[in-house]
Amino acid sequence: MSKALLRHLYHYRRWYLLLLSAFVLALVPSHQPSSQGRHLDDIRSRDFIAVFTRNTPTTYYEGRHGPTGFEYELIRRFASHLGVSLSMDASRNISGVLDAVRSGEGDLGAAALPLDPTLPGLYFSRPILELQPMVVYRRGLPPLREPADLMGRNVGAIQGSGAGLILRELQAELPELSWKETPDLEVADLLQRVENGTLDAAVLYAHQFKLNRLFFPGVENGFELGEPLSMAWALPSGQGLGLLEEANRFLDGLRLEGVLDDLVQRYFGHDDYLEYVGARIFIDHIHEKLPNYTDLFRRAARDTGFDWKLLAAVGYQESHWNPQATSPTGVRGLMMLTNATAGEMDIGDRLDPAQSIDGGARYLRQIMDRLPEDIDDVDRQWMALAAYNVGLGHLYDAQKIAEMRGGDPHVWADVREALPLLQNREWFSQVRHGYARGGEPVIYVRNIRRYYEILDYVDRSQQQFFQLNQRQPDADDDSLFNTVPPAI
Repeated sequence: MSKALLRHLYHYRRWYLLLLSAFVLALVPSHQPSSQGRHLDDIRSRDFIAVFTRNTPTTYYEGRHGPTGFEYELIRRFASHLGVSLSMDASRNISGVLDAVRSGEGDLGAAALPLDPTLPGLYFSRPILELQPMVVYRRGLPPLREPADLMGRNVGAIQGSGAGLILRELQAELPELSWKETPDLEVADLLQRVENGTLDAAVLYAHQFKLNRLFFPGVENGFELGEPLSMAWALPSGQGLGLLEEANRFLDGLRLEGVLDDLVQRYFGHDDYLEYVGARIFIDHIHEKLPNYTDLFRRAARDTGFDWKLLAAVGYQESHWNPQATSPTGVRGLMMLTNATAGEMDIGDRLDPAQSIDGGARYLRQIMDRLPEDIDDVDRQWMALAAYNVGLGHLYDAQKIAEMRGGDPHVWADVREALPLLQNREWFSQVRHGYARGGEPVIYVRNIRRYYEILDYVDRSQQQFFQLNQRQPDADDDSLFNTVPPAI
């Protein structure tokens, strides 16, 4: 067989398989005999669906308000669609998820799984999300801009994630290519090893890097590798097609209603706000400055009922955790209190970090308590932060403008749209407190939300999202990886 034909077969193998899979599914009648729906009937009779997933920022994790993640949001809706409760197991790696589904221990696998109809014992749902493989590499190395640049580099990938499929296709063109795979690490672990020098580069997906890149400023974006794969749910074969058909109907409905696009945007469509305000500086300050004030933020949080990480995010937005900070307008200290606010909070020394953090936290609590009780807790928090920046009177004005425009004055999204209008005479002339630089509190709240998001990940250092203290590679780190040798 010629080398050119071999490359052709490797490159198009996935598309042949996907087309074959779609053709086979198309032949399945829409109304199956009862035996074909026995799996779905069993789920409904026991009143729960058992789902296996992975504990990662892109799939499922415990957030501030409970379970969250893109896959979790989909699965939660699917369970509700079926009218059953949800049982989730996030303790497995990719191969463990597939094994659990294949064996019948799990009803469904939702773990950022690449659609691969060649895997035995499994069906796959409709594609849910496009997975674009990409190469990332350690800052300081010569730039990796094309596949040939991977030659001689120590490249890592997660086994079963689909990266191996792409690399094997590439190996048909570059037979000397070699890489390492492991089933026992997640994306954050892989990126950490690139940053600390255990690996030179890694192959993962673009949306995974987008969510994690701010936590690993020593890792650079390289290049997209190959054609996109498709993310899908895995279901056991041999138990009928009822659950598969119901899953496909559900996903088709989400897509037609725009819900799927909304979820993709919510989880993976963030703008890189922190690049503008100094993401890498912020990460450095978490290590270098924050430990000096963590206990003070925690104490103030206990006294006021806030999450300490939210208070720390406010402190960073205000002063970059500089207790000596002073603005041209005379606000001072770590939480940048005015003289009037310091007096109201009975703060004698604004430059004392303990007093500043305590006074800022109590002032923020006072603002929150003055907002109407029927505002949702999360919306109330963002509105209070906006008022901390622009003043409570201007926030009330923005609420009034939101209502005048047909919005809800108790919903942050509507008030956020109204705040910049305080800069326009057409609008500020109609409210009590007049002109305000209303765009600033919008940016202020946006930045704090992003700072808080990173701090929240850091605080959960026992999980695999991010390690607060950099560590040296383990002596037996190589034992985690299986080396895929060159093809020649």
